[in-house]
Amino acid sequence: MKLQQLLSLTRKAIEEYSMIDDGDKIAIGISGGKDSLALLYALSNLRRFYPKHFDIEAVTVSTGIDGMDFTQIANLCKELGVNYTIVNTQIYEIVFNARKESNPCSLCAKMRKGAFNNQAIELGCNKIAYAHHKDDLVESLMMSLIYEGRIHTFSPVTHLEKSNLTLIRPLLYINEADIIGFKNKYNLPVVKNLCPADGFTKREYASNLIKEINHESPGAKNRIFSAIINGNLEGFPERKRTER
Repeated sequence: MKLQQLLSLTRKAIEEYSMIDDGDKIAIGISGGKDSLALLYALSNLRRFYPKHFDIEAVTVSTGIDGMDFTQIANLCKELGVNYTIVNTQIYEIVFNARKESNPCSLCAKMRKGAFNNQAIELGCNKIAYAHHKDDLVESLMMSLIYEGRIHTFSPVTHLEKSNLTLIRPLLYINEADIIGFKNKYNLPVVKNLCPADGFTKREYASNLIKEINHESPGAKNRIFSAIINGNLEGFPERKRTER
């Protein structure tokens, strides 16, 4: 995937779900993975010509795992002209050593989100952006069906009442496979996730299940995605159709 396609699909999601307004200041959650770096590229380039003026901040919440180095991401942010903040925490120590969580992902995610939101507010941001893509949307639906017994997935736009921040997901229309292609083409400085729970999560199970279904019934993933965005699910904002 080329940068032009990344920008086109990102802009489509932003406009169809009214994600950005004039004067917004948006904190981008940078995990170090390919998805968040693609989002960084998209919003840093889009702000140069998008008709609504907005600013961005890049924020990484470091969980305190030894060996994770974000120097190359700091260099990329400098190259793109984006202010970069690393929030150092002891989340890993608390989750794995102090509490010895049998299901560490839930608590870790909650603590990372809290640290990220607090930093976004401190930086004067009114919105935050996550790099969830099309595959994530479908996987979240599958997880809700299997583990919660309900038809639910995340919304493209969510207002967080407790922090008064608005969460947006501009990569909604982009396939993970295309992000992988973008990462390879533009040599994104991905930081390997050293968490011991990585690759052994419920989401990983859902991801593999969807791949198997899509292999047996080609196009199934896209049909599920279409069913979600056209299904008037609870919590979904009104969608404005655009031609792009």
